[in-house]
Amino acid sequence: MSVKPKPQHNHLLAALMPEVQDRLFPYLELVPLPLRAVLYESRRPMRHVYFPTDSIVSLQYLMENGASTAISVVGNEGLLGITLFLGGESTPSRSLVQSAGFAYRLPRQRVKEEFNRHGQLLLLMLRYTQALITQVSQTAVCNRHHSIDQQLCRWLLLSMDRLSHNHLTMTQEFIGNMLGVRREGVTQAALKLQQLGVISYSRGLIKVLDRPTLEKLSCECYSVVKKETDLLLNYLPQRSVITNIDAIPTVELITV
Repeated sequence: MSVKPKPQHNHLLAALMPEVQDRLFPYLELVPLPLRAVLYESRRPMRHVYFPTDSIVSLQYLMENGASTAISVVGNEGLLGITLFLGGESTPSRSLVQSAGFAYRLPRQRVKEEFNRHGQLLLLMLRYTQALITQVSQTAVCNRHHSIDQQLCRWLLLSMDRLSHNHLTMTQEFIGNMLGVRREGVTQAALKLQQLGVISYSRGLIKVLDRPTLEKLSCECYSVVKKETDLLLNYLPQRSVITNIDAIPTVELITV
């Protein structure tokens, strides 16, 4: 039987002082986030802020022709719905679940009331917003200047940093859509990493064998985002390099 996630499994919620938690936690609602569920649709009214516990959500920009590309990923380090406390009621991007799990959601009015107290929640949300802006900006640079191989490395590293479990299930086509590339490009990039001994790739399962090398093969975009996130979100637990291969997170990649 799986353990019910607690609000404190989201690092931002866990960082709140007890008096702030006492005001907010009674209004939190635990909701399942199935794979590919859409939390926010472009230009639609937003009614809740989501705090992922063991899920990852991709913020995607959707083109008029239906093509899309991910501009950032959000996990247990933060929240979805910064537009609500910045004064807007909708967003031009779409929020799509890329790794299934759970999140706690809070009605927008409760978020605004606490935000307008000009206390700890305001400070944490603004710092998180700055970290998210860095990730969005760096993703735009990466998509323009770096190879599919480097983009895949960056995406694997960012995803593992935000997982509280060790599996991520999705199709090659879905990863291609997030990176804005063809599925064949994802397959070729994964094969190169396997040949270098960085990952194992068998029967739809990718297992990272050498994270330090994966970081070296990634472009500087990952390290820029990681350093800025660690600097701004000082409530995050420190992650050391994993030396036990059996403990290294794995990514299940389903071929279709």
